[in-house]
Amino acid sequence: MPWIILLVAGGLEVVWAYYMKRSDGFTLLVPSVITLTAMVASVVLLAVAMKSLPLGTAYMVWTGIGAIGAFAVGVIVLGEQLSAG
Repeated sequence: MPWIILLVAGGLEVVWAYYMKRSDGFTLLVPSVITLTAMVASVVLLAVAMKSLPLGTAYMVWTGIGAIGAFAVGVIVLGEQLSAG
């Protein structure tokens, strides 16, 4: 179960990154609220998963899902330029 919780936490990391972009610098209410809610939920679920999983493993998986997921959403959904940089 901790692995499932960790995967959900990582998925929420991608959600908040996407909605942060959509919030236009926190000037739009709905995307801003979704961003903050997803941030809190993501960290809380990470903490729950870390009750059973080692810190390094849990944090690495969580940030990895967030980084790769945010990159993929940026390129696929937002049409951002794919480059080596």
